[in-house]
Amino acid sequence: MDSVTLLDRMLDPNIRLATSTPKSDPSGDYAFEVFHKAQAIKPGAQSALEKKALQLTGGVNSASPPSGRTVYGWHVAEGRADIFLTYCTNALAAQKEDTRQQIVALPEKLAVGADYGLTVINGGPPAAQRFADFILSSEAQRMLTSHGFSPRR
Repeated sequence: MDSVTLLDRMLDPNIRLATSTPKSDPSGDYAFEVFHKAQAIKPGAQSALEKKALQLTGGVNSASPPSGRTVYGWHVAEGRADIFLTYCTNALAAQKEDTRQQIVALPEKLAVGADYGLTVINGGPPAAQRFADFILSSEAQRMLTSHGFSPRR
């Protein structure tokens, strides 16, 4: 599977597609935004994906993985899902636990993302400014990149 065939695989009725729970976990909200974008590529895709999405994490009754496991990789390893639509950082962590799990990037037309900001409040403690300066440093940017985040712009 690759980015080109990902939407067709997600739409395949035999593929179990997992997401986090929308409105309870932002990852689920992003997944459902991917489904919305899929509608422009394949009419009917949004409804089909929303109906088949297994909301396995983020909800009050979601199962918890064993200690030391990520919930995303655990669900896939246990056969509850064939594809788990989640953040890149979650996928990287799951793949570290089980190198057989494949990471497939969303194609550009389906990709959604989050922009994270950093603000230091006037009059805040000096440690807050030191923390902000560190986050913006080359060292911290390399660390963030190694965890799947894109560098600052």
